[in-house]
Amino acid sequence: MSSTHDALQGSAAEHLMLHFSPQQVNDLLVLERGEGPYVYDTKGRRYVDALSSLFCAQLGYSYGEEMAAAASAQLTTLAFNTNWGTAHPRAIELAERVTSLAPEGMTRAFFTNGGSESVEAAWKLAREYHLATGQPRRTKAIARDIAYHGVTLGALSFTGVERFKEPFGRAPIDVTHVSATNAFRAPDGDDPEAFRDRLLREVEEAILAAGPDEVALIIAEPVQNAGGCLVAPPGYWRGLRELADRYGALLMADEVITGFGRLGEWFGISREGVAPDLISVAKGITSAYAPMGAVIAGERVVAPLLERKAAFRHGITFGGHPVSAAIALRNIDIFERDHVLENVRGLEAHFAERLRELLKVPIVGDVRGAGFFWAIEMVRDEANTPFDQAERDKLLRGFLPDRLREAGVIARADDRGDSVLQLAPPLISDRAVLDEIVDAVGNVLVDASAHMGIKELVG
Repeated sequence: MSSTHDALQGSAAEHLMLHFSPQQVNDLLVLERGEGPYVYDTKGRRYVDALSSLFCAQLGYSYGEEMAAAASAQLTTLAFNTNWGTAHPRAIELAERVTSLAPEGMTRAFFTNGGSESVEAAWKLAREYHLATGQPRRTKAIARDIAYHGVTLGALSFTGVERFKEPFGRAPIDVTHVSATNAFRAPDGDDPEAFRDRLLREVEEAILAAGPDEVALIIAEPVQNAGGCLVAPPGYWRGLRELADRYGALLMADEVITGFGRLGEWFGISREGVAPDLISVAKGITSAYAPMGAVIAGERVVAPLLERKAAFRHGITFGGHPVSAAIALRNIDIFERDHVLENVRGLEAHFAERLRELLKVPIVGDVRGAGFFWAIEMVRDEANTPFDQAERDKLLRGFLPDRLREAGVIARADDRGDSVLQLAPPLISDRAVLDEIVDAVGNVLVDASAHMGIKELVG
């Protein structure tokens, strides 16, 4: 095992380019197998995957045989066909199945390979809609600060993390970024109605400043990932729906993370009682057993193209790949058979209660999230002072990765907004697994407090 581990480390160092990571890594974590909510590295060490492999592995790692059977049946029937002027049965079945689970009025599905592609396809569909309805000047969008919507150049326009954008020049889409829904430290954060009203006023002011007849799209996540699982105040999404309708823009829920069970619903937006015009999904649509994404569109968005018999001027060769579609269909079957959504709903309160126990740890300032999607914000002192950049580097890049690995937990230390540790376990996790995660993370955070010299209890 050691020689295999060493050989893989050497080969990776010489040939593999990592995503969003330094290109020189000592002792790279290389995972070679999984079982349930656990993964194992090339040294045989077990870790609880408290991040679902970047919010993807909804079902964990024990459904390989079922997924392989679905893939094999498709590969031995029709290995590949595009959705460019033709189709195949699995894509048609999946489109019907997915739209049947979506909010009312969302009847069309366009398949992609992943999240960034879904966001870009949704933008182009929004543009096609406005062109078909005689509104060609609608070329602008409203998104939220710090929000992550992808890193291909079109999707990057919507992303509100400046350091991801600046090296690549002017964004191709004119996007105004408004405040995220982070109540922690907000002057009115303890008053949900005042907080909501202020945020919505800012959105309206952004629409008016951009030109009400020039805004094509308002895009947001039901729970914003970057910044640390930012939950909107009650009525916020109803307010976005009203503003979109008033000013003629389309409303989009980016559900690349929150879709397919992460919040205990097929689509997280269902918790808000609002039907958007567009939804982007990826990750959980196959529980990462194959790459896939999709845009789900309301009938009114597609209707002008149908009436004009016009083409949607966009296409992706492997979008809706027969094997991926077959796996996505099996994924939905498993969700229903094994009561996966019910598991998340049933354990959400317990997970939240256990996580909020960590507020007693000196370094912990806030715990926020929903479903199986939570963030712990770490602070410098009892006044909830954020860490400066040098302190962030010491904590998030220096201490936490190695200490979490030592504790046998995979989680995400992130500073796209404030300094947070994100947890998003597989949706099949039971109470014991959730307790294991919280206990291990609690020990890590106690050590982090000492490492950063934080001795007084917060709050």
